[in-house]
Amino acid sequence: MPNGLRRILCQVGLQEGPDGENSSLVDRLMLNDSKLWKGARSMYHQLFMSSLLMDLKYKKLFAVRFAKNYERLQSDYVTDDHDREFSVADLSVQIFTVPSLARMLITEENLLTIIIKTFMDHLRHRDAQGRFQFERYTALQAFKFRRVQSLILDLKYVLISKPTEWSDDLRQKFLEGFDAFLELLKCMQGMDPVTRQVGQHIEMEPEWEAAFTLQMKLTHVISMMQDWCALDEKVLIEAYKKCLAVLMQCHGGFTDGEQPVTLSICGHSVETIRYCVSQEKVSIHLPISRLLAGLHVLLSKSEVAYKFPELLPLSELSPPMLIEHPLRCLVLCAQVHAGMWRRNGFSLVNQIYYYHNVKCRREMFDKDIIMLQTGVSMMDPNHFLMIMLSRFELYQIFSTPDYGKRLSSEITHKDVVQQNNTLIEEMLYLIIMLVGERFSPGVGQVNATDEIKREIIHQLCIKPMAHSELVKSLPEDENKETGMESVIEAVAHFKKPGLTGRGMYELKPECAKEFNLYFYHFSRAEQSKAEEAQRKLKRQNREDTALPPPVLPPFCPLFASLVNILQSDVMLYIIRTILHWAVEHNGYAWSESMLQRVLHLIGMALQEEKQHLENVMEEHVVTFTFAQKISKPGEAPNNSPSILAMLETLQNAPYLEVHKDMIRWILKTFNAIKKMRESSSASSVAEAEGTITEESSRDKDKAERKRKAEIARLRREKVMAQMSEMQRNFIDENKDLFQQTVAEEASNFAVLDNSPMVSDTTLTALGPAQTQVPKQRQFVTCILCQEEQEVKVESKAMVLAAFVQRSTVLSKNRNKVIQDPEKYDPLFMHPDLSCGTHTGSCGHVMHAHCWQRYFDSVQAKEQRRQQRLRLHTSYDVENGEFLCPLCECLSNTVIPLLLPPRNIFNNRLNFSDQPNLTQWIRTISQQIKALQILRKEESIPNIASSKNSENMDELQLPEGFRPDFHPKNPYSDSIKEMLTTFGTATYKVGLKVHPNEEDPRVPIMCWGSCAYTIQSIERILSDEDKPLFGPLPCRLDDCLRSLTRFAAAHWTVALLSVVQGHFCKLFASLVPNDNYGDLPCILDIDMFHLLVGLVLAFPALQCQDFSGISLGTGDLHIFHLVTMAHIIQILLTSCTEENGMDQETPAGEEELAVLALYKTLRQCTGSALKEIPSGWHLWRSVRAGIMPFLKCSALFFHYLNGVPSPPEIQVSGTSHFEHLCNYLSLPNNLICLFQENSEITKLLVESWCQHIEVKRYLEGERDAISYPRESNKLIDLPEDYSSLINQASNFSCPKSGGDKSRTPTLCLVCGTLLCSQSYCCQAELDGEDVGACTAHTYSCGSGVCIFLRVRECQVLFLAGRTKGCFYSPPYLDDYGETDQLLRRGNPLHLCKERFKKIQKLWHQHSITEEIGHAQEANQTLVGIDWQHL
Repeated sequence: MPNGLRRILCQVGLQEGPDGENSSLVDRLMLNDSKLWKGARSMYHQLFMSSLLMDLKYKKLFAVRFAKNYERLQSDYVTDDHDREFSVADLSVQIFTVPSLARMLITEENLLTIIIKTFMDHLRHRDAQGRFQFERYTALQAFKFRRVQSLILDLKYVLISKPTEWSDDLRQKFLEGFDAFLELLKCMQGMDPVTRQVGQHIEMEPEWEAAFTLQMKLTHVISMMQDWCALDEKVLIEAYKKCLAVLMQCHGGFTDGEQPVTLSICGHSVETIRYCVSQEKVSIHLPISRLLAGLHVLLSKSEVAYKFPELLPLSELSPPMLIEHPLRCLVLCAQVHAGMWRRNGFSLVNQIYYYHNVKCRREMFDKDIIMLQTGVSMMDPNHFLMIMLSRFELYQIFSTPDYGKRLSSEITHKDVVQQNNTLIEEMLYLIIMLVGERFSPGVGQVNATDEIKREIIHQLCIKPMAHSELVKSLPEDENKETGMESVIEAVAHFKKPGLTGRGMYELKPECAKEFNLYFYHFSRAEQSKAEEAQRKLKRQNREDTALPPPVLPPFCPLFASLVNILQSDVMLYIIRTILHWAVEHNGYAWSESMLQRVLHLIGMALQEEKQHLENVMEEHVVTFTFAQKISKPGEAPNNSPSILAMLETLQNAPYLEVHKDMIRWILKTFNAIKKMRESSSASSVAEAEGTITEESSRDKDKAERKRKAEIARLRREKVMAQMSEMQRNFIDENKDLFQQTVAEEASNFAVLDNSPMVSDTTLTALGPAQTQVPKQRQFVTCILCQEEQEVKVESKAMVLAAFVQRSTVLSKNRNKVIQDPEKYDPLFMHPDLSCGTHTGSCGHVMHAHCWQRYFDSVQAKEQRRQQRLRLHTSYDVENGEFLCPLCECLSNTVIPLLLPPRNIFNNRLNFSDQPNLTQWIRTISQQIKALQILRKEESIPNIASSKNSENMDELQLPEGFRPDFHPKNPYSDSIKEMLTTFGTATYKVGLKVHPNEEDPRVPIMCWGSCAYTIQSIERILSDEDKPLFGPLPCRLDDCLRSLTRFAAAHWTVALLSVVQGHFCKLFASLVPNDNYGDLPCILDIDMFHLLVGLVLAFPALQCQDFSGISLGTGDLHIFHLVTMAHIIQILLTSCTEENGMDQETPAGEEELAVLALYKTLRQCTGSALKEIPSGWHLWRSVRAGIMPFLKCSALFFHYLNGVPSPPEIQVSGTSHFEHLCNYLSLPNNLICLFQENSEITKLLVESWCQHIEVKRYLEGERDAISYPRESNKLIDLPEDYSSLINQASNFSCPKSGGDKSRTPTLCLVCGTLLCSQSYCCQAELDGEDVGACTAHTYSCGSGVCIFLRVRECQVLFLAGRTKGCFYSPPYLDDYGETDQLLRRGNPLHLCKERFKKIQKLWHQHSITEEIGHAQEANQTLVGIDWQHL
């Protein structure tokens, strides 16, 4: 808006109309605000903000109009039904937070008074004494009360910026506002009083929350009022007088009708009123007393009390009156803790909790302690202690000799004894607080940072804490600051977080000496934790476990007389009495914690005296003579021993082991003080001697300890020697038994380790030259019945719990969708690995029948549960899921444990020379041809016999081939059943179809799962630079071994003809066969899947071959054939860069051979391949491209044939290319494979290159996967989280016409932003509506996916429709903490290690397992409808 137009608009708006006051347009709009609808309100508020509030002159005029109408506007808002943000009253934040305007409104419009009066006008519900009464609030009044609280915010806005200069007007108006504020507090003084219930429990819990809500809202206002007072001496003096006057009014009826009583102990007597907290009314709300306490401390802090004592009414103060109500309040807390108010219900417990809570304590509990300190510093400590004993209802116990003895003899009153003990403990604790809590500036000679430091030290004494925990435990000021940042470095070390957990602050060791066991902000639980932690620390540091009181700063002069309470006669009498009870411990009712508090008090007094002596000025006499008083015996007639003598007695008491160190410390400190006293009177020589003797006594102490430690060590050694001698004797006596056990253990270990020692140095995994491994026996124990069993072919099946899942972790093409799973043929896996089947296992073994029984019970339990409640569990029984009985890992099937299957099939004698590749291919081709003719005959049986005989002539069976032979299945029925079970499960999950064990695709899915699982393991090991045969985790090792052996044995339970058919088709993809037309080209076959399929299907053909060709020979030739095809695949798709690092060295045989092969390939493809002169580049790309295939093959044959891996491959470092070739019976120069069988390989290469798809690729009409395939990674996330928030804030819902998405969610797998958890973007999946994330999970991750919910900063794991969990995000703030739901709002940065951990979970296919564990640990996750996300 142009400036001129704005000014005209402001003038017109503020111009008074003909009706006089409040007739301007602005006034009329404001006063009719509640009559307008939301839209109209928003529009004119925007108009105000862009006109009146943009110009300083008019902002000031508008502020005056706003202040004049303040009362009307607030009344309208309170009765209105719209939220604050739609009310004109909300503009107060724009005006009152401007310091100059706020000051101007206070002085000219008396704003403080207006706000407070308006507030009080709305709270008219009062009791007979004029106090607020929230007891019987109607719903309407409660609603009104909630809305009225916004006025307190306005008060806060006005006070938040403190004045630097005071004018007389400002003083006057502020004090007027202060008067109004005192009126408000006066209505709160003593509200919600409680009376102890005796006999029966309270029927209705009284209303207490409203009063505490008011207190919490006003806490910062009360603090700010005090801060304003502190800034000007005149204001402070006046405010103090006003506050005192109001307190006197509140206490007007303080002594009326009460009979005074006289208390006397140790020759001191005092008059007080008769009052029992446990019988009369008592209130926890005393804001006026507490405000006066705050102002009294400010008198001390600002030194006004010393500068202008004549202006202050200090002489009028009545200390007993000041302390009365705060003391009652603290006694109430003590009695509640002692269990005397149990019948008053939870409302009182909650009030006590909030009284001490960090949100309220600054203006409640802390100020009560200060008020008591104020009172004690102005009166005789003996009088105070007697009044205190009276209020705690303990006067009787301490004033009557032997009262404790009489009490303990009355067994019936055990409850009373316990209560009295607790009250004595609480009273002693209060005395400790009164003397020890001097860290408020003004009470002790400290500043504000000392106070915060002390808070932090004591929090960190409990345990190391994260930043957010520490912030929560510290009080916040009006700006939500704790002041922690400025001091934390001085008292704590920051320890960065690891992969889990949070960054922690740990206390610096030098700060531990400041620990006070009776720190007043500890809850009881925190106190015991801190005590335990500090004692443990001392034990670790080989120190004694005493926790002496710390050295305290001196009191300010106004409070200096407080310390005399420690050496007062009544105090010494109380100490002597309790010590006497402890010495005569059988006759009296006393407790250890009572004694511990007394010892702490004695320690405090000694520390105080020591400080006085150390800091004493010349010629001054130290009047604090506690040490002298405790060494005097008691008065006649009892003549009880001195306190010191009793302590020495207790030091040797066997029932006080825990406190011995503390008593020792007290006696040591006493001796030090005694020496200081003597040395101050004697000469400096004597002082030096004293120090020497003290040193020597300390050395003696150390030497004594050392001697004891040495004795203990020698004793331990002697015992250990005796034990080892006994062991030796036992072994000698039971030699035979022991040797037998060792042998058994060794055999078991060998089985587990699976690397038996073979004498032959070169290890070969396959082929006729395969290293022969001695047979081993394998024993396993069932986790369900604990029975041990050997794994045998004919025995009952043993199984591993397993989880089969579809996976796109290795996928290079996520957009591929199987249209019709029922008709899909999975025989050939495309190299893009668009969707595989992964098998994982936790490695726990069971009997098959035990597992079946367990699974049946899970199913039955699930059916029963469903009838009761329809909640999801973390596993879906209908889909065959269950939790492993031992580790609760999610599983959905079981893998049978088998012996190496090849040893079982390959038991014929191999008596002929083994054929080379060319001969073998010819033989296999003949066998395949014969099989095909036989299959044709079987399918057309009714043709004339003459035709039949012609076919028989044509069918010349190869030598030794018997297609009519069907081998006997070697496995027991139990194992066969488990082979079928796991095969069917893999088929069902992998293809998302109904189970059908006779489907011909079952064996293919089993081989595919084996191949895909091995490939994913190889990828993980390569990405982490781990050796291929390094120490794999047991569960992975067991899983791969069982899976490979299962896949190799599965053909025995499938139809022989089906498996043979698969082999023929797979073989035809490499060796052309006229009967198979529509086969994929070499570029569209994943060679490792092909290898696994061929090798595992081959026994179905080989079992009918009696010509003497071994299974090993077939494996070797299949492997060589597939390797050659893979090399051609790599050469066809390699994009080698010709520029750059050409080698200077002459070309080696590998380079020349690969160049020759490439030349042949160019001829076969009609020179469509570009010419590459450098053999080195070519050989390098072949080596790099084939490495993953070789590694996978090595893993496969290692687990298939059980040949241990060569030690060279078990360490990381070099590429191991040569070692892998040797292990896999390959020449180091792979191109030799082509040269050795040149006549057939040329034909094969030609046939591969003639395929139409290869030609299309070479002509640039299509793409192909190049090798080596890069590992998939999760998307790159920005370093700064705010970048993600910006990205998400610009994202609009794709289906609702540009509306902003409420829950933008980022897929971490592909980087798509989705509109989650909203109806607009729901999609249909199998006839059911699901959220955008669930739908995306199926298209992107085959049912498993990882998301980041940007606005919540939460990682979301989803698996299927019913499984999901939230996971810790990879973004941390500077304090090493995550901020889920962005509650704290600190800047967040990417933690790469945590992101790698999420990526590792994804690579390892552990997302579903992680979700299962999370849902088991947190049942609320199970109830979430994950499918709607």
